[in-house]
Amino acid sequence: MRRAAWACLLVCAASAHAEDGYDLWLRYRPIEAPWAVRYRSFATEVVAAPGASIAVQELTRGAAGLLSVAPSMARRVTRDGAILLRTPGFSGDLGAPLGDLKTLGPEGYLIRSIQVHGHRATLIAANSNLGVLYGAFAFLRLMQTRQPLEALNLQESPRIRHRLLNHWDNLDGTIERGYAGASIWDWQTLPDYLEPRYADYARACASIGINGAVLNNVNADAISLTKQYLEKAAALARVFRPYGLKVYLSARFTAPIEIGGLRSADPADEAVRAWWRNKVDEIYRVIPDFGGFLVKANSEGQPGPQDYGRSHADGANMLAAALAPHAGMVMWRAFVYSAHQNEDRTRQAYDEFVPLDGQFDSNVLLQVKNGPVDFQPREPGHPLFGAMPKTPLMLEVQITKEYLGFATHLVYLGPLYEEALRFDTHRKGAGPSIARAIDGMAGVSNIGAMRNWTGSQFDQANWYVFGRLAWNPELSSRVIAEEWVRMTFSNDSRFVAPAVAMMMDSREAAVDYMTPLGLAHLMAAGHHYGPGPWQGGGARTDWTPPYYHRADDDGIGADRSTSGSDAVSQYAQPLAAQFNDPKLTPEKYLLWFHHLSWDYTMASGRTLWDELVIHYSRGVEYVGEMRRTWATLAPYVDSERYAETSAFLAIQKKEARWWRDACVAYFQSWSKRPLPEGVAPPEHTLEEYEAISTPYAPGNPGWTAAPFRH
Repeated sequence: MRRAAWACLLVCAASAHAEDGYDLWLRYRPIEAPWAVRYRSFATEVVAAPGASIAVQELTRGAAGLLSVAPSMARRVTRDGAILLRTPGFSGDLGAPLGDLKTLGPEGYLIRSIQVHGHRATLIAANSNLGVLYGAFAFLRLMQTRQPLEALNLQESPRIRHRLLNHWDNLDGTIERGYAGASIWDWQTLPDYLEPRYADYARACASIGINGAVLNNVNADAISLTKQYLEKAAALARVFRPYGLKVYLSARFTAPIEIGGLRSADPADEAVRAWWRNKVDEIYRVIPDFGGFLVKANSEGQPGPQDYGRSHADGANMLAAALAPHAGMVMWRAFVYSAHQNEDRTRQAYDEFVPLDGQFDSNVLLQVKNGPVDFQPREPGHPLFGAMPKTPLMLEVQITKEYLGFATHLVYLGPLYEEALRFDTHRKGAGPSIARAIDGMAGVSNIGAMRNWTGSQFDQANWYVFGRLAWNPELSSRVIAEEWVRMTFSNDSRFVAPAVAMMMDSREAAVDYMTPLGLAHLMAAGHHYGPGPWQGGGARTDWTPPYYHRADDDGIGADRSTSGSDAVSQYAQPLAAQFNDPKLTPEKYLLWFHHLSWDYTMASGRTLWDELVIHYSRGVEYVGEMRRTWATLAPYVDSERYAETSAFLAIQKKEARWWRDACVAYFQSWSKRPLPEGVAPPEHTLEEYEAISTPYAPGNPGWTAAPFRH
């Protein structure tokens, strides 16, 4: 029995340290000897202010894992190497001039090397315990990435106030556009059982500065606002609170009818307004720090104020008035579809919302997608940014990869986010980027119940880079990628350099093998898995690929110039003039704005047709390069994560070829031109590609396969 029990302990211990991805970038694996010896002299004891218990826990956890030491807890600095945690409310020595903290705001922190009573110490100071926690994570990040701890003088505060994850999780456990298993919220067992991963989730979010989570799908079920489900949300809020993570809920506009017994949801109806006031009061009784509502209205069949002849501002302000006494906010999505189909759907959000600038209450944020269509592999910046100076705006991006190969394609989204944040709106002259036009940043979560959280190891990087860029949009996505690689895999330069290079080029490769040269929305209908440029028909043409690529015998691309839909005029000058001229339009946006002949001459001297095919082929070739690179990295990665990534890269190579061949075959049926010399033809006929059907691809709003949890 003893031998069996000992064997069980060994197996359990090995399993606890298995590299399955659960620990994310907070692995805290032992540091190699030279660095560990050096760092131990900076973690001898922790001197903490009251209320900093979560920061103390994280520092001791990090020291135990990284350095194999347990810093002592002390009331005052007694030796060299102390870590001093301070807030202004502490009655003793702050360790830094109070004025140094004034510019940090409620969430910022400073990390400074100081002397206390003749002893060398590291100060982590902030205006709040949350700021101290953020500073503790930053201090540990320095060790995780092998940075020097001597002569520190770091000062950080978030550039963007609201940094939220939007979970498109349904109450039945499924996730719309989710590729990592079931929802991590087990609504069935809440509020009575709190899974340990709820705290692990909040801890991971705090480590990268995320300060809010919308728990439920924007295509909301009104039941989420009933007493039963508010108690469940309150249980999560209690877990999240020590990590500075506020709970938000998606609100269904017709909730007063569906769960309130009213006959109307008209925002001008006083009974409706009173119902929302009472409901909000009820929410704050159980969740005192509730963040507010996310609302999708009059879009894709969702109800909204326009159903009653009211404006988006009328609907948003009704909710804002109910939330204002509690300092709550409304995030009103600008992703809208009108009941009738427009000539060019990219124009609609601008046309609907710009006339409402200045009409929204101060606690309303208009949540705007990074581009004017729908999270495509590449889009130009949304013209709403900079065009509504009297309205707070919030940038919405997707972390889940609905249009970028789901969880099996290695596509690092840092370059996409960076491109969006730095898009120059040219409002008030050159220089005003989207990053400077926003008060919040929301990311559609890629998190599910799978052990690795995101469906693949490398998709964790997209959660990580979202948080880091939401904290500081000026950071480099390459620097963030290197941080993540070092924290998640290895600090060995023989691994870091090729892995980061692979990540940095992966998004461009996906653009090439899916939607090159400004094409968009070529994915199969519904689930968006795989290519479907031929798929037309259905209830709305503006949900179909032909609506966007406009390929015909003469050429390809959507004409959004002044001679077409005139979507270019929604941008400020000189951007509008640049996008209006195909010779001036950056080729990465060319077919987004222009319908051009197959024989149009590109900057390379090649025809548009040849350039298109070469881009498709180049994307596939790069995935092959990624596979070859990964094969050389086996000595630096544990076997489990190496094998998973290898298998997924094989899937990506196969599907990239499928994308390339299907799209080339389809567009060649219009161009009637031969392939460029030396380019391999598609493996199958167009008819064979058109016959491929994948009705049970995951993540589709209509997908009803049983969720799984493990």
